[in-house]
Amino acid sequence: MSSLPTHSAASLNETIGFIGLGAMGQKMAHHLLDHGYGLSLYDPNPQVLGPLLARGAHNHGSPRDVANHARIVLICVPTPDIVEHVVLGDAGIIHGEQVEILVDHSTTGPSMARRVALALRERGIQALDAPLAGGVAGALNGTLSVMVGGDKSAYQQCEPVFACFGKKIEHIGTTPGLGQTLKLVNNMIVGATLVATSEALLFGIKSGLDPRQMLEMLNASTARSFSSEQILAGTVMQREFDFGFRLDLMRKDVRLFLAEAENIGTPAFTCAVVKQFFDQAMNEGDAARDMTHVVKVIEKMAGATIDGQTSS
Repeated sequence: MSSLPTHSAASLNETIGFIGLGAMGQKMAHHLLDHGYGLSLYDPNPQVLGPLLARGAHNHGSPRDVANHARIVLICVPTPDIVEHVVLGDAGIIHGEQVEILVDHSTTGPSMARRVALALRERGIQALDAPLAGGVAGALNGTLSVMVGGDKSAYQQCEPVFACFGKKIEHIGTTPGLGQTLKLVNNMIVGATLVATSEALLFGIKSGLDPRQMLEMLNASTARSFSSEQILAGTVMQREFDFGFRLDLMRKDVRLFLAEAENIGTPAFTCAVVKQFFDQAMNEGDAARDMTHVVKVIEKMAGATIDGQTSS
């Protein structure tokens, strides 16, 4: 494996590897094509490849094949076990001949990020953990937040790539896993504020308050949050449960937060309660539903709905 080049940024027209073309990844890949990068792709679902292949991207048979054709490889997959398979498996990125920087946009937790970074470092490959915030809408609009942990030189080389789909891009630090840590902090806060705000709104609704007026006042006051402004007022109030983040993935992130908090020795009482709400939402239907379905769990217990329709 060759050492990292001395130039500080990826070059336009360079071929970027991209693995994982789901709701987020496919939109990010299109932005890369829009900015003049070539793409080497892998996804086990051939149906997601068509629009990108039609624009000149190239399909490959395994993650290793992608890493044979690209110096920088991005992955965006749902779970830590898939990351481990894609990166460290028998046909994984670690065995590629051209890859020099692996960027993991998945949310896997800092422990997995450190494990991946250590294994890749032994092969002369730099690893960046670069989880994303902003949801499907942010991926579509190219306004994602990208929080990056890992080697500074590798980050500088990838920064122009991140700028294709990211608006707020930050190098969090050189220690592997710091990006993952910040992402878990972010998603824990989103999950907790969604649950807490839903409970409070339902109390207000059953006490006689108008839900629209209540949210308007809260969002102009100290109780406002992303959950109240964008999720509850933005989608749930219209009875649209389509924020763009799967229920099972939010539950996975809350569970990761709990595990990592236990590892490091910080309290996570609130997170433990929030997890139970997402557990119950998982038990009541399809795990691939939108994570806002957790609100329905709370509504069912309250006997009311956040569009203002209540029942005794």
